[in-house]
Amino acid sequence: MDDQLLTVQAYKKLSEIERQLRKQTRVDKKRSQQWVETFIHWCDAQHIELAPRLSHQSLRFDRALIQQVNEALRSQRLTTIEQWQSGLTSAAQAEQGVNEDKTNREGPRAQRVLVNTPASAPAWLSALPRSMHDVDWRDINLEQCDVLIQVENLDSFYAFSPQTPALSDYATPLVVYRGDSLYGGGFKQLASAWNATQKPHLYAGDFDVKGLSIALSSGASHLLLPPLAWLTEQATTFHDPAKQLEHRPRLQRHRDQLPAEHPLQPFLTLLLDQQRGLRQQWLGKRLESVGLV
Repeated sequence: MDDQLLTVQAYKKLSEIERQLRKQTRVDKKRSQQWVETFIHWCDAQHIELAPRLSHQSLRFDRALIQQVNEALRSQRLTTIEQWQSGLTSAAQAEQGVNEDKTNREGPRAQRVLVNTPASAPAWLSALPRSMHDVDWRDINLEQCDVLIQVENLDSFYAFSPQTPALSDYATPLVVYRGDSLYGGGFKQLASAWNATQKPHLYAGDFDVKGLSIALSSGASHLLLPPLAWLTEQATTFHDPAKQLEHRPRLQRHRDQLPAEHPLQPFLTLLLDQQRGLRQQWLGKRLESVGLV
């Protein structure tokens, strides 16, 4: 280890100790731990006197020692123990000090979502009715939107248009991709903020057990589905894969708490009793809004 730098492990351990010292006066750590021994060498290089905290068996940490460590770090323009936090972006870490923890930094897409908006293409790009944007969800003015439309599948998201009778009452729909390993985290935060507004949240996705389970988990208030008569004719048992069995109990519990006359009940009969479903790509464009809760 470079004697002038603390390792990532040392930062993590010292951060834990700093939190413990908020509730107690001392924390003892055995010298047999490798990070403790390397920390002792670092203190020697920084001329931090450890006696009488140091014994053959252990090193005693107290608030005064953490303060000395922080002073040494500040003098080198390095992140202090109290500033060391998981989940910061590289830029935020740079503001705190010149060192960076790449293992704990916030991913560049952690706050990002994909939105489908009316086109505003530059002259060099062919004219299309809709355009896609990768944005930080916190930059979206939710007050200006009157409905959130969550689209499950990426190909359907790219092809989605809110120009349908089911959405004619909404002037400024916010169309967002549900997300995957890259965008799922950002959408989850967006959905939470949106649901707090108590405005409609529509789910457009596969008509299957998993799709409806995802809709429920995200707090959606309605589903976008074809008319029941058409769906009854088109839904197939081929789209009820065994891997979706784990989602059935939750959907069954949801059905049990709905009134018998609830508009979702006949759709749940198709899914749960007849075990039939249909992929989003086959649902067509003739969609209706069906209450989920």
